[in-house]
Amino acid sequence: MFQKVLIANRGEIALRIIRACRELGVRTVAVFSEVDRNSLHVRFADEEVCIGPPPARESYLNIPRIIAAAEITGVDAIHPGYGFLSENAEFAEACEQSGFTFIGPTADQIRLMGQKAQARQSMDEAGVPVLPGTEDPVDDEQEAREAADRIGYPVMIKAAAGGGGKGMRVARDEGSFEKAFSMARQEAGAAFDDPSVYLEKFIDRPRHVEIQVLGDHHGNLMHLGERDCSVQRRHQKLIEESPSPILSEDVRREMGQAAVRGSEAIDYRNAGTMEFLVTPEEDFYFMEMNTRIQVEHPVTEMVTGVDLVKQQVRVAAGERMESSGAPELEGHAIECRINAEDPARNFAPSPGEISSYHAPGGPGVRVDSHVYADYMVPPSYDSLLGKLIVHGRNREEALSRAYHSLGEYIVEGVDTTIPFLREVLHHPDFVSGDFDTHLVEEMQSEE
Repeated sequence: MFQKVLIANRGEIALRIIRACRELGVRTVAVFSEVDRNSLHVRFADEEVCIGPPPARESYLNIPRIIAAAEITGVDAIHPGYGFLSENAEFAEACEQSGFTFIGPTADQIRLMGQKAQARQSMDEAGVPVLPGTEDPVDDEQEAREAADRIGYPVMIKAAAGGGGKGMRVARDEGSFEKAFSMARQEAGAAFDDPSVYLEKFIDRPRHVEIQVLGDHHGNLMHLGERDCSVQRRHQKLIEESPSPILSEDVRREMGQAAVRGSEAIDYRNAGTMEFLVTPEEDFYFMEMNTRIQVEHPVTEMVTGVDLVKQQVRVAAGERMESSGAPELEGHAIECRINAEDPARNFAPSPGEISSYHAPGGPGVRVDSHVYADYMVPPSYDSLLGKLIVHGRNREEALSRAYHSLGEYIVEGVDTTIPFLREVLHHPDFVSGDFDTHLVEEMQSEE
């Protein structure tokens, strides 16, 4: 086992990793920007290093500064968390070349699955269902138009070098193609420094369901069930749950097998997530693979009893996984993301000082958060304040527990998404389980 791990991240995920390492007897090093000097991950780590001013490119995205911090503190490994450099192949390579274990998959695996067109091709060859689309990125508009005609409208135009909802546009017909193609390329270039895009068939009213996978260095690979992430706004997830309320047992089994088959085809190591689109008829198609821990990983932890972050560290240290078979899912779990945003103003960010803070508790209630009373929410980063995760014997109990726990969640001084999340949990379509990725959009149009 490692002696010391540097956490190349901030906020609630940095604090989550510190807790996992502490239970493993591993010392931790926190890196922080000047604006995060009073953050809890800095306070609770064994050591801390300031790596620059607030802009992420000068701190949390600055590879040389992070590597220098690792060298100064003499760590064995680096955990990237999620976001920032977590899916950056160059960072994974820099860690290994500098003598530090990267707690995640290999740089080649990150690079392969980060190039969406190549990832689709790899999964297709592995027998994982993929949507009809282009095998390679298309840069020429006329070539892209011809591809769209072959695929059939509507088509999704997606950034080839990234994810997270950036660089994605839908062209519903030939007349809207030019604008959608241009905007997708502009967004892709701005977000990923690569304007390349590819095309795939657009599923109009899908569910978004993902499978958690975990592989070690000894040839063992398993999945840990699914998470339904269909409650989204502009491709950004708001609520996740496990198990999915719409999958039949046969489709659940087939999707898990497909995720394992695809992961084994690239000899995947550490934690990762296979994301699928599911049609109303329960046909499912590979969308992308996230080669990192997910924001919503606690949902899986609650229904499986597996500590995914501890497993990440153990696997990276060369240990065998505790089990090679898929665990049984027990009960139902729901996660709500609490963001410093104002739903009444189109979810505008709401940075500022938190004047009062109280997290809910009770049986089956978990809160992963890095904030506290008097904490200053900076405008420099993602607006996530924390995550409420609940577990119940069944979906009905989990829904009730989530709704009432949000009612006990107090965050004053900044606007948050808590009131809106309670509306979603109380919405008849969500309660019935009969919804898709358009739920939030439809709720906003009802107002």
